[in-house]
Amino acid sequence: MTWRNPSDEAIRTLLTETRTIALVGASANPARPATGVLRWLLARGYVVTAVNPGLSGTLFGVPVAARLADIEGPIDMVDVFRNSAAVAALVDETLALPVRPRVIWMQLGVVNEAAAAKAEAAGLTVVMDRCPVIEAARLGL
Repeated sequence: MTWRNPSDEAIRTLLTETRTIALVGASANPARPATGVLRWLLARGYVVTAVNPGLSGTLFGVPVAARLADIEGPIDMVDVFRNSAAVAALVDETLALPVRPRVIWMQLGVVNEAAAAKAEAAGLTVVMDRCPVIEAARLGL
């Protein structure tokens, strides 16, 4: 199977309609790409929860959760900064939430076609091997 991401118009809609994001694999290290994306999302008004079991409290002013199930309230998007092998379990965790997000977004270099197909079969939109910062700039948002 060769994965095909949503159309540019669909990605534009995702980025403009999404309000709440769980950033899985958040890092306290300012040199990490996840940190730059977290700050970019916050600067554009998204409500972000950092997800990392090794962190607690807050990170750059946002709450930190150990796992998706610990986030209070529904989320629109799960933004994944984990290795590709970890995505299958993350999709299972996402699908077990009482209110499922609409989108699973796998960052650059994160590719798991089987997990993407499972999420899509369950009704979620999946973007894989892309970065919302880069996509927003490319689409003129």
